[in-house]
Amino acid sequence: MPFTVLPILDKMVEFYQKPISTERFQAYLQLLQGNTKGDMVLPIGGYNPMAKPHLLDKLAELKALKAEEIMSDVLATINQKTTVPKTDQQFQVSITIADDLLGGWTNRFTTDYDSRFKLNPLITRHFCVALFWSSEAYTVDLIQQRVQETVFRTLYWLEHPRPLTLAAHVAQELFVVKNTQFASSPLAVDMTFLENFYQEHQTTDDYSVIFSFLYGDNAALQLGFKEYGVQGEMAGFNYIRRLV
Repeated sequence: MPFTVLPILDKMVEFYQKPISTERFQAYLQLLQGNTKGDMVLPIGGYNPMAKPHLLDKLAELKALKAEEIMSDVLATINQKTTVPKTDQQFQVSITIADDLLGGWTNRFTTDYDSRFKLNPLITRHFCVALFWSSEAYTVDLIQQRVQETVFRTLYWLEHPRPLTLAAHVAQELFVVKNTQFASSPLAVDMTFLENFYQEHQTTDDYSVIFSFLYGDNAALQLGFKEYGVQGEMAGFNYIRRLV
């Protein structure tokens, strides 16, 4: 099967039971990169190594839902319908919890952007990571959705170059949405404004413009970017979902 579950929840429970200390951070580096500095042998880069006990509670929530068993069922369905192009390697799919609740250096929007559009280090090592947030409530539907999203994003990357322009970012996420079952409808957005913005800027590779379109002015201001009048959190993604 091209996509398989990489069990990681028990490893992270064991890890977070260690006291917050230099020793814990060194244990994190060992899990992440093994014996080679700068490598990645386990895709745990999204976890906060110095997280407080609430991360154990969130891991317990996922375990109570049998998240990795749900992942296995989702991947089995995808494997029956999908072939992985350009490689005969298996991809290991795991869970990451990004600490946007009490993690002081975790920016919700830049972390989300990286999880969608900076996949090369993961894909070259045949990893796939489903991103969850410490601030959100977990459900079976959410687990299924996040796993589908990360798998189809990986499939897109295997046949397309890294997205650089706004148009390429939209094309990638449009592919993901078309192949993913969503439990909820997209939020309302000003489609006329966003369509005009997209048509004007679709060929740009300016990160600040792309970021503003995707995440909205409020998120862009956190990074010191100018305002473009893009209203609503995750505006561009809701625009993409409404296109579908």
